[in-house]
Amino acid sequence: MNSAQVQGAARRAAGSRTLERLTRLGLACRGVLYGLIGFLALRIAFGGGSGGKEADKTGAVETVAEQPFGTVLLWLMVAGFVALTLWQISEAVLDRGGKVKDRAEAVARAVTYGLLVATLLGLLLRGDPGSSSDDSSKDLTAMAMDLPGGRVLVGVVGLGVVALGAHWIHSGWKRKFLEDLPTGEVPPGVRRLAERLGTAGYLARGVIAVAAGVFVVQAAITYDPERARGVDSTLRALADTPAGPWLLGVVAFGLLLFAAYCFLQARWHRL
Repeated sequence: MNSAQVQGAARRAAGSRTLERLTRLGLACRGVLYGLIGFLALRIAFGGGSGGKEADKTGAVETVAEQPFGTVLLWLMVAGFVALTLWQISEAVLDRGGKVKDRAEAVARAVTYGLLVATLLGLLLRGDPGSSSDDSSKDLTAMAMDLPGGRVLVGVVGLGVVALGAHWIHSGWKRKFLEDLPTGEVPPGVRRLAERLGTAGYLARGVIAVAAGVFVVQAAITYDPERARGVDSTLRALADTPAGPWLLGVVAFGLLLFAAYCFLQARWHRL
């Protein structure tokens, strides 16, 4: 199959009404996950504990599984995140005048959503959602350090995560995310609400990514993969700063607001 045929197939898939509906379901499911992570982080911040679950996507998926009709909800999430994966693949394949950076971001998002599908299927089919983000970060860091030039590679990855966090903070501060909402179709009140929710949410995500990236860089400098941290440990580390649990509480609340923004995306995002 040549590139023209690949693009043609991608266009047909991207134009499917069923895929569009499932993609919007996936955006709503994304909101559910961020909302649960924010809720777990709030409990950690103010002494309620996290119920034995880590404040990351694995912990959020486990929380969903414990709810009434949890299995049904998880299968709906599988369908939604598969659709999100296909959507991002189509964004990367189709030439819509986007920059190389935009296509690279689409590939990264497709990989992220694909990993979420694997986590969901692992819980549904084997009863095991897989490693937490903390364990995965440490394991991958240790593997990378064993490669030739591994410390440099880990350091570059850490700087990349810091750059991603800075990009999210910039997107939130400059309201870049509003470009994904169709101009003229979104009611003014909804757009103002989306602006406020998205700004807080992107800033919160950016703070988490910058902190996580700094930990990876520290792991490279000290040659200690145990210093690498996933989302849960990064969030807990915020509570150990001079600002105390209030900083974690603010970031957790930002994640809850981002979850609300995801629900708005599910209705209004340009697909």
